[in-house]
Amino acid sequence: MNIFPNIKKIALFIALIFASHSSFAQTDSPSKVKAANKWVKSKVWAKNLEIKVYPDINSVEFKRQYEANKTMWDKCFAFLADTAKLAKLAPGKYPIDGENAYASITDMPTRTPDVAKWESHRKYIDLQYVIKGEETIGVSPIATATVTVPYDDKKDGANYTADGKYYLATPSVFYLFFPSEVHKPNIKVDGYDSDKKLVIKIKYAE
Repeated sequence: MNIFPNIKKIALFIALIFASHSSFAQTDSPSKVKAANKWVKSKVWAKNLEIKVYPDINSVEFKRQYEANKTMWDKCFAFLADTAKLAKLAPGKYPIDGENAYASITDMPTRTPDVAKWESHRKYIDLQYVIKGEETIGVSPIATATVTVPYDDKKDGANYTADGKYYLATPSVFYLFFPSEVHKPNIKVDGYDSDKKLVIKIKYAE
């Protein structure tokens, strides 16, 4: 009895199952992305916030996270919007919404590209904003990054090597980094040896 045709049929069946499964794991549909992009551009989430969000934000994830806890996000954007207050605040931690969201302000030297590190977080989304000065920030999908320091639950962080896209961070724009992304902040820009910066930790909605 020749069993090879049956083996071929089984192999083909398994391949079809995996192909079907992969189709469900694909990126968001064009219509969903289009709707999310329209939502971001409408700035219905921004209220009195004049600072722009960086252009390549994951709009689908941003919309989903915002709608999961609108009250918390509104508090975060209200904190971000008061740039006059931010300029005067001393470095340290500031409450926004209990453990759901809190802010840290730093005023410290930026780093050379070889010293700055790629990082990611699972529990919290990073909102990063340069209050004074400039820096470069890199962003890359976590799926294409290689882990160098495994995830630490207490620190809510891991480190990587990655190839990403780089952006100039100035006081006119803020950045949002989700768990699906790795980011490399605090990279030195010519003419700026340090900067004053705000990072808001925003709880990620599963």
